[in-house]
Amino acid sequence: MPSPEHEALVEMVLSAPPGEGTIEESRAGYDAMLTANPLPDDARIEEINIEHMNADWVSVPESDDSRAVLYLHGGGYVIGSNVGYREMAAKTARATGARVLLINYRLAPENPFPAAIDDAVMAYRYLLAQGIPAERIVVAGDSAGGGLTIATLVALRDAGEPLPSCAVAFSPWVDLEGTGESNQPGVVDDPMVSMDALKDMAGNYAGADLRNPLASPLHANLDGLPPLQVFVGTREILRDDAIRIVDNARSAGVEASINVGQELIHVWQLFDLPEARESLSQVSEFVAKHIAG
Repeated sequence: MPSPEHEALVEMVLSAPPGEGTIEESRAGYDAMLTANPLPDDARIEEINIEHMNADWVSVPESDDSRAVLYLHGGGYVIGSNVGYREMAAKTARATGARVLLINYRLAPENPFPAAIDDAVMAYRYLLAQGIPAERIVVAGDSAGGGLTIATLVALRDAGEPLPSCAVAFSPWVDLEGTGESNQPGVVDDPMVSMDALKDMAGNYAGADLRNPLASPLHANLDGLPPLQVFVGTREILRDDAIRIVDNARSAGVEASINVGQELIHVWQLFDLPEARESLSQVSEFVAKHIAG
């Protein structure tokens, strides 16, 4: 059963549904919601640039400079930023014992597919160029960033790059067409995400190319990818995206696990909840099992 803190969050969301207004208003509102989560006092932010893209190195005292997490934020490829996700990156750094590279990849509609995947691949290559070996890198992301995580692995494999030790996807969006059972009207009661919003974001990002495997990795060949850990809640429109991508990964011989949160909402890990702390504890165990050193 969800915690009282989770249910209070649901009530707050229902009183002010996200995603309303113009794209600019939605971007500002999303960042304002996330930056309301205070950064830990011991978190360190180092602002950098990777070619055209600004990014942050986020670290905590537990961070080992020789290991890194490339974190790809959510927001439907249309909203979200590195600044909004700094607190999430700090939690991820503590859970993984790594520094987190938090990138501000280009957003649609100004920069449609494949801009986001190009930027994610560029950031991964930046990590390799910094002397961090692939076996000490983790790729992680949430929602659209979770789908982008898997697409990035596919792009790196196809380019012949050394693959990271493992990957983590929170509530990944992997099917831009929305064909899963949980996408259908009345199947789930999702207070965070609507199908209308997903359709608008998918169109802004990928246009008519919704089945491209690097936009919708549900259609990708997943052979040879590193171990994958996925989280999803039963109260999510994207529930079946997560279930199906794990099934596809396992069918391709990939070590893949899924953690299904009963009655939990989309990317609950972003918030200060007991369920979020439990998820990050599971991430910690998963990364410790797979990352070198």
